[in-house]
Amino acid sequence: MGYVSSLQRPLTAFVLSISLVACTTDDLTPSARIDSGERVGAIGPVPVDAVPEQEVAAYPSGEPVSTFGGGRTAPAASHQPPRRALPMIDSEEATLSGAQPVSSGSSAIPSEGVNMDQMLGVEPVVGLAEEQNNEIAEGNASQPVVGGIGEDNVRQLGSPPQTLDAAQASLGGDPDLPPLTAEQISAEEAARRRAFERQNAMQRAQQPQEVAMLPRARNPMSEPETQFTGQMPRSEIACRQRLRKLGVEFRDIPRISNGPSCGIDYPIELAGLSGGIDVKPAVKLNCEVTEAFAKWVKYELAPSSRYRYWSGVKTIKPLGGYSCRTMNSRRGNPMSEHAHGNAIDVGKFVLKNGKEIDVRKKGFFAFREKGLLKAVRTDSCKYFNTVLGPGSDPYHKDHFHFDLRTRKTGYRHCD
Repeated sequence: MGYVSSLQRPLTAFVLSISLVACTTDDLTPSARIDSGERVGAIGPVPVDAVPEQEVAAYPSGEPVSTFGGGRTAPAASHQPPRRALPMIDSEEATLSGAQPVSSGSSAIPSEGVNMDQMLGVEPVVGLAEEQNNEIAEGNASQPVVGGIGEDNVRQLGSPPQTLDAAQASLGGDPDLPPLTAEQISAEEAARRRAFERQNAMQRAQQPQEVAMLPRARNPMSEPETQFTGQMPRSEIACRQRLRKLGVEFRDIPRISNGPSCGIDYPIELAGLSGGIDVKPAVKLNCEVTEAFAKWVKYELAPSSRYRYWSGVKTIKPLGGYSCRTMNSRRGNPMSEHAHGNAIDVGKFVLKNGKEIDVRKKGFFAFREKGLLKAVRTDSCKYFNTVLGPGSDPYHKDHFHFDLRTRKTGYRHCD
């Protein structure tokens, strides 16, 4: 039994090998060369006899067809002449020869492209860029477009030129009157354009303009010249520095504003002058007139008093500083310099020896007082633009008026 089993195994293997060789020889080896090549599945022309009837019917011309050589190919009959291969489907040759109708589902792409919206029967979608491109300035703009801006010939773009009759009708010509000439129409259009431009200019002038304030780098120690910025201008700071050098006693007070005609932007309150001279009561002035008054007292009034009375000035009694009123407080007169703190009135001087000098007009024998008041009137005109006092007019019979009114001619009025 053991011997039979050992002999059965190689015999079974031999029988299986012979079976496999027989199957391979009959089924797997191609019966003939295909397309003059050794590869299985090569593509080449196939005679019509090897093509089924239903496929040949699609080509009425009877030309041979080309097909994929995936199946067996029957050899051509010896009595039939050789036939050339049919043209490829969807080729130009197939269309021109009539083998394939033009409308038989050709997949050729037209030169303008395939319009899927038209094939599906839907409305085309217009994009934003295309819509804006259609509204070009010289074409389909919804608003009038003007050309030649900045030139003498201003014209509207995108509108067809008007005929003479149309231009005359647009200008409102009267049919009962003779028609306008081309020159008259041009003149009328030019006049309308000028009127339109003037109207636009007036509208732009009436509209409030917004100015962009851009920050700029500057010295943090410096002060801007512009008023109402929350910081004092450099000119006002410099004026106060000069007052301190003159020995003036003052203090800054808040801005005074009593309407468009009255007020002081950067007022100060004057309380004393150089040499220990008191100003009672204290007056509110602007810095410029305060500086002029302090110089006059230091360089003119005090030396003149010492020369005539051998005594300096102790107190100056003003009658007014800032006051929102007209000149001489008369109705209809222009606003006084007092309305801007640019003037000061003085009624009395008190000397250190106790002598009190009233500035009213003195009698015949008051030589020293008359000499002092004359010096006051003469010397003060070096520092002020206007000096009025007793004898000038009835409104200044009891005080001296000093101000820094600016006149275009530079004239100084001292009376």
